[in-house]
Amino acid sequence: MTIKDTAEEWEVRATATPFVGNKTSVRTDDVVMPDGSVARRDYQVHPGSVAVVALDEQDRVLVLRQYRHPVRQKLWEIPAGLLDVPGENPLHAAQRELYEEAHVKAENWRVLTDVYTTPGGCSEAVRVFLARDLSEAEGERFEVEDEEADMELARVPVDELVQGVLGGDLHNNCLVVGVLSLLAARAGDGLDALRPAEAPWPARPFEA
Repeated sequence: MTIKDTAEEWEVRATATPFVGNKTSVRTDDVVMPDGSVARRDYQVHPGSVAVVALDEQDRVLVLRQYRHPVRQKLWEIPAGLLDVPGENPLHAAQRELYEEAHVKAENWRVLTDVYTTPGGCSEAVRVFLARDLSEAEGERFEVEDEEADMELARVPVDELVQGVLGGDLHNNCLVVGVLSLLAARAGDGLDALRPAEAPWPARPFEA
């Protein structure tokens, strides 16, 4: 048996969108179960996101500390952002986020992994990139607002982040997945064997 996620779509008898927000919405679907019964499923409709493990020559990862109101914590995270435009190239979005949040550019890009953050209750799909050969970006810094105005920036050794993840001190989904995927890639075929930055992404199809 091949261990691989597969596309499938069960019949939806009725659907409604009781809430529409600025970036996401909530949808209610009446879904036909395998035994013929109908179950109601509520979930957040999300445009998708990108995140970046930016690794420098000293084996440090660029991280940001930002307040997250739903969990009432300041979390250490990797640069990330929404796919604001339908069909947007995720690499271009990741490059934009790295520039806007850290004023950094990278010459070497690979795909670390693709994940669904909360598939039982949200349609969000995230592509996590690995960015290397970092340098300071040119031009003016992006003007931040709201929570981002209080954001802190640091470069932390990979080993220290791993300890924080396994010790229960770091909780951001993309940071956890990204850092542990980096370790797995190194222990496997190496970072240069990772998928290219423009690899297909069925969860969020895009144009090159």
